[in-house]
Amino acid sequence: MSYAGDLTPQQAWDLLRDDPAAVLVDVRTDGEWRKIGIPDTTEIGKTPIFIEWVDNTGSRNANFVEDLKAAGVTDGPVVFLCRSGNRSVHTAIAATNAGIGPSYNVLEGFEGAVGPAGQRNVNGWKVLGLPWKQS
Repeated sequence: MSYAGDLTPQQAWDLLRDDPAAVLVDVRTDGEWRKIGIPDTTEIGKTPIFIEWVDNTGSRNANFVEDLKAAGVTDGPVVFLCRSGNRSVHTAIAATNAGIGPSYNVLEGFEGAVGPAGQRNVNGWKVLGLPWKQS
């Protein structure tokens, strides 16, 4: 089974803002949350959920779906966000396979792709100017 599809960061923000049931799940690592920042959804009255898909060593979280359910994510829409939109595809698929959906992947992720200068400054949640903060 696949997932509901991909959203641009702006589309993800619009869904989160406009649908009271929509939830944002940030699946990056604890280190990424602390060092790079986190999405700030306070202005739309929501709190992101933070569940690692993999840990800082690259080991996959075998309890990811159980962690989602324990955090109260049992239905959608669910918007999954990672650094660049790669890990979050896998989380959207895992959630969909567990009956949680619709589940979406955020294209470009929080930081986006690496640009010509070797920095992540060409696209993504932060580059688009969507709300974020240092955690």
